[in-house]
Order: sequence, then C-alpha cells, then structure tokens
Amino acid sequence: MELIHVSLTAIGSVVVLFLLTKLMGNRQISQLTTFDYVNGITIGSIAAEMATSLENDFLKPLIAMIIYALAAIAISIGTSKSIKLRRLITGETLILFDNGRLYQSNLNKAKMDLGEFLTQCRINGYFNLASLQTVVLELNGRLSFLPKSTERPPTAAELNLAPPQDKLVTNIILDGKVLEDNLKFTGNNRIWLQRQLRNQGFTKLKDVFLAICDSNNQLTVYRKYTHPMTRDMFE
Repeated sequence: MELIHVSLTAIGSVVVLFLLTKLMGNRQISQLTTFDYVNGITIGSIAAEMATSLENDFLKPLIAMIIYALAAIAISIGTSKSIKLRRLITGETLILFDNGRLYQSNLNKAKMDLGEFLTQCRINGYFNLASLQTVVLELNGRLSFLPKSTERPPTAAELNLAPPQDKLVTNIILDGKVLEDNLKFTGNNRIWLQRQLRNQGFTKLKDVFLAICDSNNQLTVYRKYTHPMTRDMFE
C-alpha cells in the first residue's frame, strides 16, 4: 500500500509541478533572477517531499507549492508594470568597465573580484581590455561586451554592401516523418518533395533524418546514419 501511495502522490506532484511551471512561464536558467532560481528549487523540494510522504495529508505541501507559485507570478506581473519594483526585486544593470576605467564599487556590488572579471573577458574572447569600450553586468548575471569600433569586424553597411536578407529555414522532414503543415507553408506538396528526394538519391523516407527548405526553395537533406562514429577526430 505504501508503494501505491507513493506512486500516486508522485504522479500528482509531477502534474501539479508541470501546471505551476507553465503558469510561471518558461525561461532558461541563464534568464532566471536569484529569486526565481531559489523559488524554483523550493517548489521542487516541496514536490519531492509531497511525493515521498507516507502521510495521507498531502494538502499541506500542495498548498505550499501553490503559494510559492502565486508569489512568483505576482512578482513577475508587478515587475512588468513597475520600474521601481523591478529594480527592487531583480536589481539593475551595472557598468563594470567603460572607456578604459574599471569601476571597483560596481564590481563589489556584483560580488565579483577582478580575477573573475578578467576570466569572463577571456572566455568571451577578449584577452586585452584595451580592445573593449564597455562591459555591462546584466540582470541574469552574464556580462555583455561592447568592443571598440576599431576592434570589431566591419558590417556590410560599412562596406557599402547589400547582401540578401537571411530568413528562417523550415523543417520538412524530421526523423523520417513529413511535416505536412510545414510543407504546405513553403508552398510545396508531396510530389515536389518526392522529386527533390529522388534527385538527391533518396528513395525511402526512413533514410532521411532531417530535410530543411530555405527561402530560395532549396531542399537540404541529411541522411540517417545508425552506426556510431568510432573515430575520435579531436585527439
């Protein structure tokens, strides 16, 4: 009976956790504020406790999960409507380096020492601070870099070039299955697709791992290889 009880409460906690995370919104870990991160861990801990609890009173952890989720939703709504509340809850961006000056007070606010700052610069490809104009600490804890105009690659506009605008490609076949809606979106049909596949040496859909169509109506097909890559080319 205990195993059945744990199984049912675990399924219930998974369902509730899924619904609450959908209500709170989907964001990557790098986009979470400190409060969101801690709040998410807390909700997950309560869900785990709810799943493994052998007591029949599962309403207490359920109510606690809902309260934490509602708090996160309320703060999210409040910060989206009030700049002052947003700065209070999520903080503000900090300029750590600008025009050859390092701002120690902002580094202290960011709880970042000079060695860590230089490490992040090197990780992002800047080994010399002289090539940077500004470095900003964003709300999610990541650094944004503005290189000097003389240190960045020239743009097409600066070279007086007018390259064609790139557009998103459309997936036509995924793992041997034709995505009919995407195929119609490109303005093509099955006859066109089969002709394109034959021209590229494919006679069976199951041999196609991925097929994408670009803005020029060109189909790029990738064959499905089931055998593993045994050669380690990185050693």
